[in-house]
Amino acid sequence: MRSVAGALIGLLLTAGLSMHLLGTATLPLAPQLPLIAPMGASAVLLFCVPASPLAQPWSVIGGNTISALVGIACAKAIGNPLLAAPLAGSLAILVMFLLRCLHPPSGAVALTTVLGGPAVHAAGFGFAFVPVCLNSALIVLVALVFNNLTGRRYPHTQQSMLNNVHATRDPVPTARIGFTKEDLDAALARYGQVLDISRDDLEEILLETEAQAYGRRFGVVTCGAIMSKDAVTVRPGMPLPDAWTLLRRHALHALPVLDKAGHVVGVVGQNDFLHHLGLDDYQTLGERLRGVVGHLFSMRGERPAKVVEIMHRQVQTVAVDDPIAELVPLMSNRGLHHIPVVDARGIFAGVVSQSDLLAALFEGKLMDTA
Repeated sequence: MRSVAGALIGLLLTAGLSMHLLGTATLPLAPQLPLIAPMGASAVLLFCVPASPLAQPWSVIGGNTISALVGIACAKAIGNPLLAAPLAGSLAILVMFLLRCLHPPSGAVALTTVLGGPAVHAAGFGFAFVPVCLNSALIVLVALVFNNLTGRRYPHTQQSMLNNVHATRDPVPTARIGFTKEDLDAALARYGQVLDISRDDLEEILLETEAQAYGRRFGVVTCGAIMSKDAVTVRPGMPLPDAWTLLRRHALHALPVLDKAGHVVGVVGQNDFLHHLGLDDYQTLGERLRGVVGHLFSMRGERPAKVVEIMHRQVQTVAVDDPIAELVPLMSNRGLHHIPVVDARGIFAGVVSQSDLLAALFEGKLMDTA
């Protein structure tokens, strides 16, 4: 239903805004409703499969506009529509491939410019910009707002889980024994066809498949079984000196931040404190000490800063029933040391650390060997 609502809103706003911006008299096609028919097909991609490479902004706006230009050129160069239409469709596909803006509805745009009749032909190359480019830009804008408000990432930028967070040339740990980005790129090159799925989504599916296979081979151990239940947590309003004292007293790298209901709203770690004090820019011990002294003097008479002011709000969590295989890429590839564990209601239940995961994997390996 979300996709249906998105398509309805997208098409209504695109038509309404086009009419408002330019007025019906300036539009060469369908004066009563300034909306070209291929926008319906674009809406299917934008609101039903927004993660598809075929539904990204450049694909929609670039593909539709370029295909319209190609179609107009073919219509002007070839008088016979039976020849101009197939040529326009095929050349539009070729140009979209070359410019990396493949968008299936754009094939219909190319045919529309040839077969649209005298009104479209009279508009000439201007038809590619009004209404084609205008419609495309507006429906993409609506899709961007709607998809992000409903919890779907758009545009769907590539976010590989195989990137080394330490900025070194070594592959991430899981790629040293599993597949690498280069392996995936080589396989896609040999496949030689366009996939209606983003590269990072395909990568994530393959990684989850590996994790599923691991769980089948070694048995399913859940995060709840290995997590620390008596975890140290803080509230957003806790003063930073108190939070720092807890970190040092319990020898922790980070602390989950919970609201009154027990939901995880952030995490605060040692690096956050160093960044807050400006110490991550200092290289020598003497410079760091001078930075601490300067900060203490500058904070005299001021209220202590609170955890909410420096915490990270984007927190990776796992569920109590999630298999520990899902922790491997998060901790090894993304470098997370501690991950909060939540129950079915989203309430904080504990923390699982790299030490917990290592102990569980070691014990599982011993049992498998025995």
